Amino acid sequence: MDPTIVDTDRHPLDDPALVDRVRAELRDSGCCVLPGFVRAEQVEALRAEGRALAPLAHHQTAIVNVYNTDPDPTLPAEHPAHRPLERGNAFVARDRIPADALIQRLHADRAVQRFVAAAFGLPEVFPLADPLSGLVLNVVAPGREHPWHFDTNEFTVSLQTQAAEAGGLFQYCPGIRSPQEENLDAVTAVLDGDHRGVRTLELRPGDLQLFAGRYSLHRVSPVEGGRERHTAILAYSRRPGVVGTATRTRQLFGRVTRTHTVPAGPGRVDRLLI
Repeated sequence: MDPTIVDTDRHPLDDPALVDRVRAELRDSGCCVLPGFVRAEQVEALRAEGRALAPLAHHQTAIVNVYNTDPDPTLPAEHPAHRPLERGNAFVARDRIPADALIQRLHADRAVQRFVAAAFGLPEVFPLADPLSGLVLNVVAPGREHPWHFDTNEFTVSLQTQAAEAGGLFQYCPGIRSPQEENLDAVTAVLDGDHRGVRTLELRPGDLQLFAGRYSLHRVSPVEGGRERHTAILAYSRRPGVVGTATRTRQLFGRVTRTHTVPAGPGRVDRLLI
């Protein structure tokens, strides 16, 4: 672990008590935030790093639904999958991020990886092998948002590097659905503006968020003011060698690499991590 980056006094990653607390929060709500994960004296460097990288982002506006699925005319007309939502994310790909960047060093840190595995109750995690989406900087410009959605991956690890002037809040509905019950009426109610079950997080630069979003509807609310919202997404997987599909990669980054065009194999998955 790099103690010059991580505030190990506040967050001793090898402390079983910390792991137990994080696991309990994840069981309770599917979300845990470690405030001030990055040392205070490094936060400005973290912000500057993100601001320097943000102009390299690939911007993409897309009409999506909460499940990130293609239109299905066989579903009832009132199904939430028919509700169009505009997603205005932009991403800086991993190969645009310098090797000595703070977020690169955190992503590769074995102590951080062991902590993430322990937090999610896994024997081990591996940095996503994808040369573009293994580590990204998510940029949400003023007037844009990441609308309500479910993740298809089991967990995400993210680090706020710059907050918006206003808005840009992480909002989620813990366990609104389950493997046994989609709870369509509750999902529709949230889309209709009923936020009684919604929890809101006002993350700050340097805060680490661990989130299990497959069963918790969530979004980043519209960014307001003149400052972008920047978040590093540290992608890990249960097994080594995992990369995304060429189709999904081109949608997110506007390009692919040779890694994405090799024939499909056991590590080829259409990850909707971001």
